[in-house]
Amino acid sequence: MRYPDYIPSWFLQNGLFMTLYAALWTSRSWKNDVLDPEPPYQQQIFTGSQAVPLFGLFAIPPQPRGTIVATYGITGSLEDQYLLRIFARKAYACSYAVVIFDWRAHGKSMELSPTLTSDGLYEGEDFIKIAAQASLLGCPGKFWFVGFSLGGQLALWAAKLAPSLLSGDKLCINDSDIGGVAVICPSLDSNRSLSYLINHPTGKYIEKGIAARLKKLAWKLHDLHPGAIDKEAIERIDSIWAFDNELVIKGLGFPTVEAYYDATSGLHLLPSLSKPTLIIYAENDPFFDPGVVEDLKAACAQNPKIDLLLTRHGGHVFYLNSKKGQEQAKDPDLWWGWNRVLQWIEGCRESNG
Repeated sequence: MRYPDYIPSWFLQNGLFMTLYAALWTSRSWKNDVLDPEPPYQQQIFTGSQAVPLFGLFAIPPQPRGTIVATYGITGSLEDQYLLRIFARKAYACSYAVVIFDWRAHGKSMELSPTLTSDGLYEGEDFIKIAAQASLLGCPGKFWFVGFSLGGQLALWAAKLAPSLLSGDKLCINDSDIGGVAVICPSLDSNRSLSYLINHPTGKYIEKGIAARLKKLAWKLHDLHPGAIDKEAIERIDSIWAFDNELVIKGLGFPTVEAYYDATSGLHLLPSLSKPTLIIYAENDPFFDPGVVEDLKAACAQNPKIDLLLTRHGGHVFYLNSKKGQEQAKDPDLWWGWNRVLQWIEGCRESNG
């Protein structure tokens, strides 16, 4: 499939500036840059892996063409993750049923359960179980799993687990009901990327900011579920690594954070993916070790199921397009990444009849 070039404005060609601009400015003005209205959502509590309750929203358009199940990155909630809400608007306007959800230990799912994150080990199954339950609500196949940043890693885990989890009669959907997975700037190698961030002159401030949000998340869990999380452990959190070391790895049975990151690595999943997969990735993503790019290219080249859309610019996730880029791509708006995801899904549907 051929895709139009990504052409950012000249002042957004720097990956870090693109990311900061989108986070600080576009986050306040995004409603002026989206053409489609909010879908008529209904609230739903889904049951994920390990019977963990997960809060979600779903909307079904007239004559739906399939269903997209999606979530966001390392921190946040459905209430503040505007990039996800933009994609859901666009997908619904294209006649897809949409299901968006707060993944475990996030948003309203945090209110329902103190269960912590697992970077895909259980969240991959969450995606699949949500799809199965959504089908009972009237959401039709095929189902497409979508995520960005760490949420992209979770979606890749869903692609990895789908064939085995849907091989029997345990759920009301089959493996053939899963159309594929599309991810933007997924986390692929946490060990390398965290080391890169904390040793980078500006990256270390990104890492500290994320760590502060994770610590805030941990305190919310502590307050919502007294006794579930040790107060002293939360107080020791001063980095992303410390969050996982203090709160996550013991419950999952890992001896070290490094072993946990290696086991959940998105990069290691790529050779075994058997579902159509789109990976949109920017070479100048300021969150991840640039050395990951060559390994990503090599892994995707060896798996014909993966379409890699690698761009020189883009920063982390946002992919804000210029007017020139929009005209060349014949896009209705500046959300280049989401437009390519929908283009790819449509292409997959056409190629499969």
